Amino acid sequence: MSSRASILAIGAATLLLAACGEEKVSVYRVPREKDPELPAAASADAGADASPGAAMAGAQVPTAAGTDLVWKAPSDWEAKPPGAMRKATYAVPGSGGACELSVTAFPGDVGGELANVNRWRGQVGLAPLGAADLEGSVTRVEANGLQFTIAELIPTGDGANGILGAIVPFGGTTWFFKLTGPVPALKASKPGFRGFLHSVRAP
Repeated sequence: MSSRASILAIGAATLLLAACGEEKVSVYRVPREKDPELPAAASADAGADASPGAAMAGAQVPTAAGTDLVWKAPSDWEAKPPGAMRKATYAVPGSGGACELSVTAFPGDVGGELANVNRWRGQVGLAPLGAADLEGSVTRVEANGLQFTIAELIPTGDGANGILGAIVPFGGTTWFFKLTGPVPALKASKPGFRGFLHSVRAP
């Protein structure tokens, strides 16, 4: 056997013995990944912008399931895609600009009437009410076996937006009918909004 062949044979034998030997285990230290941050909690579109101190602010609020209320919208209201948290959305035409009506529903009382009225007040720049002031600031109407708590939030100032809102408890849920828009358009749309509320009923 030539010397070169001998060297190759010895090398091959060495590799074979190494392969039969115990495997070397390498250990690596990997830094722990940071837990992903939770997404911001959804605020109920009863308000869309939750005010500080409101009972459902900063809490995940699922939309209500189960039997829905039904209604008849005026013929000149344009139905829009409702969105993830809304039961319905309408563009409401009127003099002074267009308004938008959103319809949402959530389980339970969603913090109660005072918290929800104050949430709406915060959205239009009005100071929150105390518990003793609530009754003088809302109108209570019964129609079709339902109880409506109606709030008219009309701030002053040029270009201000306001809210006409109704809170309706039904079957362990709370429904919110919220009309928003420039104050002149909102005032012009008030009769149509009131008429719409009188069409709301259980199926």
